[in-house]
Amino acid sequence: MSLTTHPDDASSLLADPRFELMPFDSFEGQMERLPDGAEIAVTASPQLGLDATVEWSERAAARGYDPIPHVAARYVRDGDHLDEVAGRLADAGITDIFVPGGDREDPIGEFESAHDLLVALEDLGYAFEEVGITGYPEGHDFLDDRTLAEAMERKAPHATYLTTQLCYDPEAVRRWIETVRDRGIDLPVEVGIPGVMKYQRLLSISQKVGVGDSVRFLRKTSGIVGFVRQLVGSRGKYTPDDLVDGLAPYAADPDYGIRGLHIYTFNQVDDTETWRRSRIDG
Repeated sequence: MSLTTHPDDASSLLADPRFELMPFDSFEGQMERLPDGAEIAVTASPQLGLDATVEWSERAAARGYDPIPHVAARYVRDGDHLDEVAGRLADAGITDIFVPGGDREDPIGEFESAHDLLVALEDLGYAFEEVGITGYPEGHDFLDDRTLAEAMERKAPHATYLTTQLCYDPEAVRRWIETVRDRGIDLPVEVGIPGVMKYQRLLSISQKVGVGDSVRFLRKTSGIVGFVRQLVGSRGKYTPDDLVDGLAPYAADPDYGIRGLHIYTFNQVDDTETWRRSRIDG
């Protein structure tokens, strides 16, 4: 693929990212720290189900933000439940949804996969302007690469963009995008990156969500000594500078189709916003 580099690509990537928040009690306070009108991806919680996702999405929309609720397939009971959820989102003026399979081991109802739900959503007559599906630059803990590829091929005709799982390695993202393009899938990509937070918390979260390769990458980038120095020098906080700078050369290349960044904040917005603004302001 060709490579087009622009000096301001990193700032461009950071200018208008999508911020992911979890639908817990801290949601409102974190939302208020985001820029006016920001895009907010609202996750689905195994403990709270979809009700909390829908409620916080409605509140965010009413406050002038642009919510993107996660309508996780395994959290939906049946067609009537899906109709209720989609109807409430449409009534709130929400035009963009993200449809993952969901991290429940067993579905609560009849939808086993994101593809099942996407088909049912269309059968009900809902046509959201934007529909996102998941991409896995480093694979999946329980699914092999072939299964993932086949699943994406089934889902892609029903979607308008891809959002990647959390990843620390820009080269892994680049290679994955090239592989996806080679398979004929040309959906634009929202690249998932971690926000700013303490290393200990971030490594713990990363291991829980199954990005072990990224954790190893984070540790080996400068060796153990360098990793310790990085911890000390950063006062124990991770910042995604190297990741953003590594993605920047591909940001404007149409062959890669990187539409923007999806920042996993884990409901810790302040440090991420301070870092993001400092990068933009130079």
